[in-house]
Amino acid sequence: MPEYEYKSPLAGYENAEPLPTTINPDGKSLYNPPGPLSAAYEQFPAPIDSSNNGFDFHIYHKPNSPEEAKYAAELHERIRREFPEFRIYKFWDKPIGPHPVPMFEVNVFNPHQTGTFFSWLAVNRGPCSVLIHPNTNDGYRDHTELATWMGTPWPLNVSMLQHAPRRAPQAPKAA
Repeated sequence: MPEYEYKSPLAGYENAEPLPTTINPDGKSLYNPPGPLSAAYEQFPAPIDSSNNGFDFHIYHKPNSPEEAKYAAELHERIRREFPEFRIYKFWDKPIGPHPVPMFEVNVFNPHQTGTFFSWLAVNRGPCSVLIHPNTNDGYRDHTELATWMGTPWPLNVSMLQHAPRRAPQAPKAA
């Protein structure tokens, strides 16, 4: 029995018209008829709880590599200068929490910031690995099943997250 139940990704489209099988002029991609934009462009999909922040980016560096630590410190400063609207935590020189190596954390608050920072890191992360995860109030699942990596994944100490109480969703903050 799986730990989590997965609903069909087609839930809500059961009675939709069949999609065309027409190939675009590039000879490879499929023609998609025009339609409304996904709500995911403007708000995170459930179960992501964006009342605090939607996604965490943990940028890791090897503790035994002075060159990589220097690059990570410079990347930390660059992110603080280029993305002052993000929540950027201190630069750790030792492992903390479930993270097995030194890192720093960056929080983003909406889908546009998430996509922007993801694409920016893809070309600027250098030798650093990046753990990216949503915040769904289930820290264990967020750091394991729902996580994605840029670079080499590191084995996390998730035992401390397995029995942690789930954080109750907070009411949206007033604008």
